[in-house]
Amino acid sequence: MAIRVNALTRYPVKGLSGQQLESVTLKAGQGFPADRQFGFARPNSGFDPGNPKPLPKSRFYMLARDASLALVESEYNDETGILSIANKQQSEQFDISTTEGKDKASLFIKSILSLPDDETPQLYEASPHRFTDVSVDSVEMMNAVSIINTDSVHEFSKTIGQEVDPGRFRGNIHLSGLAPFSELNMVGQKITIGDAQFKIVQRTRRCPATEVDLNTGERNMKTPKLLREHYGHMDMGVYAEVVQGGVISPGDIVELP
Repeated sequence: MAIRVNALTRYPVKGLSGQQLESVTLKAGQGFPADRQFGFARPNSGFDPGNPKPLPKSRFYMLARDASLALVESEYNDETGILSIANKQQSEQFDISTTEGKDKASLFIKSILSLPDDETPQLYEASPHRFTDVSVDSVEMMNAVSIINTDSVHEFSKTIGQEVDPGRFRGNIHLSGLAPFSELNMVGQKITIGDAQFKIVQRTRRCPATEVDLNTGERNMKTPKLLREHYGHMDMGVYAEVVQGGVISPGDIVELP
């Protein structure tokens, strides 16, 4: 069976929902356009947009600590700079190309998360800096693309006897047709998708963010613990570097060495 791309997703704002893509144009050494371009920082995070440095993800609002973010729907329009944020109770749009728009979006997230008066998030952007979890490892990893083998997720589901949504792992590229967990042994190998070529550079160790049910906002699955108990590791998916740019789309065939 051919290995194919199932879905492409970007996450413009760290910790918020993803956007499905019909295609994406990648460039060598860079990740998905607008992926993790923005981040809501916690007070006294130490982030300086004028001199951006990678910081631990704990300095930002994200699913690992703020499970209710799973119930927030968001969409970012690159052309207009408009970020739409909504939950079941309220929805707003913000022009986050402006300081005023970023501040209003920050106050909206504060309201959604029911934060205390003395705790106000701050939405930052400092392109080409990305707010990826592995940005602290290196500049190269900051621009890595996250790949999820959905056959690994389905195998995990069967093993634990509970349906696991691949979306829990917040990958950029979902693949199918690859033997379950075989991607973990592909570090150092190159793969081709569409016009682009990738080098698998690192396995993805999973954190408590994957415990959150994206439909309910509840922590209902000890994902890292279950992976360790059944497989001896806490890895699901891999990170890849774009070594040759090109256009990729759902349905593209993945070519292995």
